[in-house]
Amino acid sequence: MPESKVNIKKLLKQAAIFLAILGPGIITGSVDNDAGGITVYSVAGATYGYGLIWTLIPSFVVLLVIQEMNARMGIVTGKGLSDLIRENAGLKLTFFIFIGLLLSNIGNTTTEFAGVAGSMEIFGVSKYISVPLVAIMVWFLVVKGTYKIAERIFLIFSVSLLTYVVSALMSRPHWAEIGSSIIHPQVALTTQSLAMVIALVGTTIAPWMQFYMQSTVIEKGLKMKHFKYTVIDITVGCVVTIVVAFFIMVACGSTLHPNGIQINEAKDAALALKPLAGALASQVFAFGLFVASVFSATILPLATAYYVSEAFGFEAGIDKKWDEAKEFYTLYTGILIVSAIIILIPNAPLIKISIWSQVLNGVLLPVVLVSMILLINNKKIMGTYTNTLTQNIIGWSAVILLTGLSLLLLVMPLFSK
Repeated sequence: MPESKVNIKKLLKQAAIFLAILGPGIITGSVDNDAGGITVYSVAGATYGYGLIWTLIPSFVVLLVIQEMNARMGIVTGKGLSDLIRENAGLKLTFFIFIGLLLSNIGNTTTEFAGVAGSMEIFGVSKYISVPLVAIMVWFLVVKGTYKIAERIFLIFSVSLLTYVVSALMSRPHWAEIGSSIIHPQVALTTQSLAMVIALVGTTIAPWMQFYMQSTVIEKGLKMKHFKYTVIDITVGCVVTIVVAFFIMVACGSTLHPNGIQINEAKDAALALKPLAGALASQVFAFGLFVASVFSATILPLATAYYVSEAFGFEAGIDKKWDEAKEFYTLYTGILIVSAIIILIPNAPLIKISIWSQVLNGVLLPVVLVSMILLINNKKIMGTYTNTLTQNIIGWSAVILLTGLSLLLLVMPLFSK
């Protein structure tokens, strides 16, 4: 057989393997750009212009390293992160960690339904119609569907998020200013700007992602022999996360910030874009918000149900029937119902829930990362697949930086009085 045909056959085989493995990394990265994330990126762009875009660069590096750790740990051990934390840290510590994460994710899921409500109101649909319909739809997808069906739908949602690139380009960004702001950021250090940095990092590298990634590589049945394809999947997912975040900040930084327009939520950004960048840009932004909100309203409760069920030894998985995983599906259903009800309450403090759930993510993240790094360096658990020195340096640097930022956020108000 000619060498060219052998190479083509080899490439086709590799492509087939990659397409079979494709999913966990891209889905996890895409869901990261949820309604809460879009809100934070929009508020950051409107308030600080291009001034905080630089935070996406270190966030990308840390996100890539951490997601790779998650996938590697899940494939090697065959256990979810919750399982490993419970087995090695004890039930008491596990309980307190997961109560914090549960509250954070209820807030995050509430934000997703706020995104559904806000985006559909721009198209003239009442939240009393859109929110219940979406809640029922995502419930059926997870409870009555299978992992394969859900994954294919999730991948379609991931591609739809690229609408934010279109919206940003229509806002006519100033590329020279963007480059200058990334190389020489000039933002005054205040309690508000520091909280925004923590919120940006907290939404870009969210605690729930670590648990969801590890659970999905297990449910998908991935093995170490194909790990290089998993790393490609993770890399693509991380790139999607940062690219979408970048263009959302660019869209708002190019239009809202120069005109002094302050916003409180992503819906405000879509509405404010209309007179500045045109009706189409506004509608594209709103459509992206709707897609991201539905996508994340499905995944976030699912991630929560995974890690709480694993932490306390309950059966978990989309491919299991209700009777086989009662606690898993009950928790998933409960989070959907509670979050949807909060959105339907008149005058609920949705903005505070959105922003502070992201800040809580940033505060909880170091706790999750410390647990992860200790576990992945344990040779009894990981064998020869422990971290390299570089991975440990990046991981521990992220922990130290996030812990320092969180402590600074707490003490700064004391010195400003």
